Amino acid sequence: MLVKQIMLVNVKFFKKTFLISFFLLITTNLLANEKDQIVAQLNNLNSLEFTFDQLINEKREKGSCLLEFPGKLKCNYFDDKKKELVINNKRLAITQKRYNKTYHYPISKSPFLNILYKDKLLEIVQSGELEVNDQIIKLVYFGDNEITIFFNKKNLDLKGWKIKDQYNNNITFSLNIVAKNDVFKKGTFKVPEIN
Repeated sequence: MLVKQIMLVNVKFFKKTFLISFFLLITTNLLANEKDQIVAQLNNLNSLEFTFDQLINEKREKGSCLLEFPGKLKCNYFDDKKKELVINNKRLAITQKRYNKTYHYPISKSPFLNILYKDKLLEIVQSGELEVNDQIIKLVYFGDNEITIFFNKKNLDLKGWKIKDQYNNNITFSLNIVAKNDVFKKGTFKVPEIN
């Protein structure tokens, strides 16, 4: 009788262990599968057009952008200064069209460059810690700087990111994709000269 009870307890223990192991294996495979799907989608992406909502510390800004891999971004802000930001291969210029002033900034150490270069973005996806809820896939990457990238759970589109820039500003950037893989006119990402 005692032997039977011990065997029954062992069988229950092994069943529980098996079920927990099976569940963890399935969950890990599902998460890996989502990463693989995001990687495949990013590999087929050459450019994006999107609107954005950006929060830097407590200041909110809105606008629209064109992004072309690798390293090209042009954003027009919906503000009273008619600000335009252009990044072209590690050169950044911000023009305040209302005042006809252009300022150049170094961005070589900015974590923002990780978003503009597909190979860096893929590295973040592949080695980031994955969290999933009903609507968002969140990837947290701990490299030189912590970067959190968000993807839409349904279609795996890029939804935004959170970074801390080289000036210690907390930046939250949310985006809504308007178009993918458009070809932009030559000169779209030309960095304006200093005036």
